[in-house]
Amino acid sequence: MHIRHDGRVALVTGAAQGIGQAIAKGLQAGGARVHVADLDADGLSAFAKPDGFVAHVLDVSNRKAAGDTVRAIVAREGQVDILVNAAGGVRGQVGRPIEEVGEDDWRAIFQANVDGAFWLAQAAAPAMKQARFGRIVNIASGAGLRPSLTGIQAYTAAKHALVGLTKQLSQDLGPSGITCNAIAPGFVRSNPTSERQWQSYGAEGQARLVESIHTRRLGTADDIAAAALFLASDRASWISGQIMSVDGGRS
Repeated sequence: MHIRHDGRVALVTGAAQGIGQAIAKGLQAGGARVHVADLDADGLSAFAKPDGFVAHVLDVSNRKAAGDTVRAIVAREGQVDILVNAAGGVRGQVGRPIEEVGEDDWRAIFQANVDGAFWLAQAAAPAMKQARFGRIVNIASGAGLRPSLTGIQAYTAAKHALVGLTKQLSQDLGPSGITCNAIAPGFVRSNPTSERQWQSYGAEGQARLVESIHTRRLGTADDIAAAALFLASDRASWISGQIMSVDGGRS
C-alpha cells in the first residue's frame, strides 16, 4: 500500500523537534506542501530552511495567532487539508508533589497541549468543510490513557483532555468529510526533555522500561510519523475518533 499526500496542504506544529519534524518530512516526501510551526524560532528555522518548508513562528496557545497562521496558509495555498498538532510537552516542568504545583504551571501545560489543538482545529475547520476533506491528527501520549511516567499531574490531565477533544471533534466534523484521530506514543527519545527523563532513570530504570515493552526497544520519531502519515492519508478515510497507541505493545 502506497501512502501519498499529493496535492494536499499540511500544517505541522511542534516542528522544531523530533516527532513534528519526522511527520513534516514524511508528508513532504509523500507530495504534500508542508507548513511548519513552532514557538522556538531558531530551532524551527534551522529545520525548515534546508528542505524548503514554509515556517511560521507560533505560540499555539494564542487563539488569534493560531487563527492568523491558518488564514495565511489558506490565503497562500487556497486550502489546508491536513493539521497535525504535535506541539505540546511539559514546558520544562518536572514531577512534583501535588502540593507544590502552582496555577500558572498547571495552566501552561493545558494551553500548550489542549488549547492550541482546539484553536488550530477551529481555524482550519471552515476551509476543510468547504473542501469536504480534512485530516486532523493530534499527538497525544500514553499519558492520555494512564498515569504519566513523568509524574506531572497537569501533563496527564491535559493529554487525557486531548483524547476527549479528539473524539468530540471527530463527531462534530465527521459529517463534513473531516476525520480526527490521535496517536498515543510510547517513550521516544525525540527531544531534550525526553532525553533528560531517560537519563534520570539510570541504567536499571532504563532496563526496566525497555523490558516492559513487548518489542524490547524504545520507539523513534519515525515510528510515530508512520502512524501519522497513514491517518493523514486518503487511505484512512473511514478511521475517525480513534486513539492509536504506538508504543511497541506496552499498552
